[in-house]
Amino acid sequence: MIIRAMRREEIHLVWQIDRREIIENIYYLRDGRLVLEPDYFDAQGWPPNEAEHYTPILTDCFDRGGFFWGAFDDDGRIIGVSVLESKFIGSNRDTLQLKFLHVSHGIRKQGLGTRLFNLAVEKAKSLGARKLYISATPSENTVNYYMKLGCVLATEIDPELFALETEDIHLEYVIP
Repeated sequence: MIIRAMRREEIHLVWQIDRREIIENIYYLRDGRLVLEPDYFDAQGWPPNEAEHYTPILTDCFDRGGFFWGAFDDDGRIIGVSVLESKFIGSNRDTLQLKFLHVSHGIRKQGLGTRLFNLAVEKAKSLGARKLYISATPSENTVNYYMKLGCVLATEIDPELFALETEDIHLEYVIP
């Protein structure tokens, strides 16, 4: 496997990542607390029209100077990606968004996601960011993964990002 910076013309490859997952529980934010509730869903991949909707957003991020890392297997297939937005947010303008972090189904729980996350953290730190902002899919596995990395509920919700993803769990990671 190789992890490297991605080129603009490779953005469409992210939709080849195998996003399958059986979701059995979903987190909800209620009265400032995370509440886990049963909610079974067999996610067979990316939602319909996700590529058409999100590719222009990712391309705009790239064109603004966003940072894209792709993990490729020995056959050159993409198996993971992380994307760090370059535009600072938050009242102190000291936070960067982790815009995207996905690892293929068969590769999960082997440390690749953490490696991709850490690349984003180190880049954010080098740019002077104090925090990462993460809009996490509310599935139990996703939220637990980020919490294991040290993420916590966001102390300042970004209104623009919240409006885009109202059902997500909005987290932050304080960069050491």
